[in-house]
Amino acid sequence: MRPVVGIIGNQHLINDEYPAHAGGSMNSEAISAVSDCMPLLIPADPRFVSVDELMQRCDGFLLTGGRPNVHPEEYGEAATEAHGAFDRARDAIVLPLVRACVENGQPFLGICRGFQEVNVAMGGALHPEIRDLPGRDNHRMPPDGTLEEKFALRHKVSFSKDGVFHRLMGAQEVLTNTLHGQGIKRAGARVVIDGYAPDGTPEATFIEGAQGFTLSVQWHPEWDAANDPVSRPLFEAFGDAVRAWARDRSASPMLRSA
Repeated sequence: MRPVVGIIGNQHLINDEYPAHAGGSMNSEAISAVSDCMPLLIPADPRFVSVDELMQRCDGFLLTGGRPNVHPEEYGEAATEAHGAFDRARDAIVLPLVRACVENGQPFLGICRGFQEVNVAMGGALHPEIRDLPGRDNHRMPPDGTLEEKFALRHKVSFSKDGVFHRLMGAQEVLTNTLHGQGIKRAGARVVIDGYAPDGTPEATFIEGAQGFTLSVQWHPEWDAANDPVSRPLFEAFGDAVRAWARDRSASPMLRSA
């Protein structure tokens, strides 16, 4: 039986009126086909689930991207128009979930908003709009074009020599897509920035001293994950970590009750 990866869902309106919890099918495909785990969509709302329940039922978590941003009150700043839309229900679930996973060694993989959530959960702060900063590029999704064009490889990411991502990818420099507006302003406690875009924007992190898999990326590796030479090793390594956690949980009474 495959271990279970909880995929953090986003609030969505079907036909602009019917409330739903949604997740991109490419996330489920990457978890199933590349990580070789069972994807389970999570309604990220404390009315429906608790962190303790999620920790008990899932072996790992995929912290997905999403249009709403982490509310700046979570890092001590006031909301402005530049901060965009928010999802406070997701904030209420994912931020404590990240901290619990770090403490317990339970694996997670952060993507885009998930990358930003990990930083905020650990006490960091975000820039509301990267493209407004001097010397920075526009990292947002291209407004026009097909999905293939929107997710096209657009810039390099350089990793620390012999660092976690360099060893995982087998290369110190890779090409990625870019579809985000916000970015790390101040790294949280124990958040190690291990990769940067050419304009200095943080693109890859992990949690220093954490026992479990804590890698997060600012780009979207779920796109074409089975074929992309950068995405595939990331999801494969995540799947290996989830399976290891599931094996250890089944062998340990303490982990089974965590």
